[in-house]
Parts: sequence; C-alpha cells; structure tokens
Amino acid sequence: MAAEFGEGTMVQGGEVIAFPLAARAGDVARCARELDRIHGAAAVHYWKGECRRLAEQLAILGVDEAGVREEVLAFQAEVQAAMAERYNEPASRNRSGPRQR
Repeated sequence: MAAEFGEGTMVQGGEVIAFPLAARAGDVARCARELDRIHGAAAVHYWKGECRRLAEQLAILGVDEAGVREEVLAFQAEVQAAMAERYNEPASRNRSGPRQR
C-alpha cells in the first residue's frame, strides 16, 4: 500500500496505530455527563452499549482482543474518574473559616 503526501512524496507500507481512547476527553466527558443524568437500569444499559460500541470500533481497526480489553478498561477508568471529579470541591469552598463553638 502506498500513500501520497504533498508534492509526490510516497510512503510504502506502514502500520496504523489506534489513538488511545481513554484520552478522548470529549467521549469521556459525554459519558460522565450522561451517567450523571441517568440511573438504574437505564444507566447500566447506556454504559454497556457505550463499552460495546467502543470494543466494536477497536476490533474494526484491527486491535487484538487483549488490546480491546485494555482500552475499554482504561476508558471505563477515565469515565469513572471524570464522574468523581464532578463531585469533588476544593476544600476551601467547603470551609467558611475557623470553627466557632
């Protein structure tokens, strides 16, 4: 396979490497927002669907089964961290000054 770049430059062969999906901030933020909004069975259904969709996309790109599993787990961890961050407030916001008795 050859690809043309610019003024006649040709590149032969090569390997396509999937961008780590855990770093896709838009997808992480979108899932965190949606999971914050829905609960129960609807949240489980949504989350399983998102993870399946991600796994299917990676498989289509040629990522092996171990790589798919690793990327989905990393994505899940990123979404969970984003959800936790939504509830973390800086300590200074939680304190109005020294405690008075």
